[in-house]
Amino acid sequence: MSTFDPDALECLAAIIEEGGFERAAQRLSITQSAVSQRLRALEAQVGTVLIVRSRPLKPTAAGQLMLKHAKMMRLLRADLEKDLKELAPSTTGNGRDEERVSVAINSDSIATWALPALDSLAQGGLPIEIIADDQEFTHEWLREGQVLGCVTSLGQALRGCRMESLGTMDYVVVAEAGYAAEHLPKGLSAHNFHKVPFVTFNRKDNLQHAFVVKAFGLPRVMLKQVFVPSCEGQVRAVQAGWGVSVVPELRVRDLLARGELVDLAPRHRLGVALYWHCWNLNSDVLDALSTALRHAASVNLKGANALAA
Repeated sequence: MSTFDPDALECLAAIIEEGGFERAAQRLSITQSAVSQRLRALEAQVGTVLIVRSRPLKPTAAGQLMLKHAKMMRLLRADLEKDLKELAPSTTGNGRDEERVSVAINSDSIATWALPALDSLAQGGLPIEIIADDQEFTHEWLREGQVLGCVTSLGQALRGCRMESLGTMDYVVVAEAGYAAEHLPKGLSAHNFHKVPFVTFNRKDNLQHAFVVKAFGLPRVMLKQVFVPSCEGQVRAVQAGWGVSVVPELRVRDLLARGELVDLAPRHRLGVALYWHCWNLNSDVLDALSTALRHAASVNLKGANALAA
């Protein structure tokens, strides 16, 4: 098997991750011409086109395989850096920007339990890149080889990856206290949910629909929606009286306790099971990521203590 130039592999990864040749050149501190030359050399060595020059740029099937290979090389270097640092702390420097260790995590987990889980790794110098997406789509980043692990609601292991259950995140439907008193004094029901706007993460977010369907036993629903693409933004929009929203109970627990927000359907919860998927490789870095997420989940997610035991 051919040995691929590490600089050319990182060049390919930078083009895909940054979305273009110019930004890749800026990240790698080389000229745009050098980026093109490295890519052409790699394509010549592989024997096929690796990137479709479209808007936006997209990797071909071969390009996705080479991207995954580049990410694996990063992981090996990260493991080596960690081992060398333990042997001789003064001989190693900070990892380069292009050697980031990427993981995909759903936005609600980032806003609640997952980010603190990675504190010690980030503070220890691991160059982490967190990619946020909906829990139903984070696994696509792993499937395409763009990350080495993901937190997702997918309960089926991907090929070449290992999977473990993290636990269940509970969601509640809430509104600002004054808004609830004015528009929903008796709470949310099957008869009035269609009268108020739901603050939704984005058009891929199915949680609002899923909650109403499950809570009220309806086959399907149509909702009035406004879109705010962040968990923090959703909560702030609810506090400002934009409408109601289905959000993680973890995120609004204190606001509910203080009476600033109201649980509009206190007998109902929507539980979303979460899983950690990562490449099936022997790696200290992967093990550290898995352990950190597993421990944080055991503290914060429903049913996770038994899973982590």
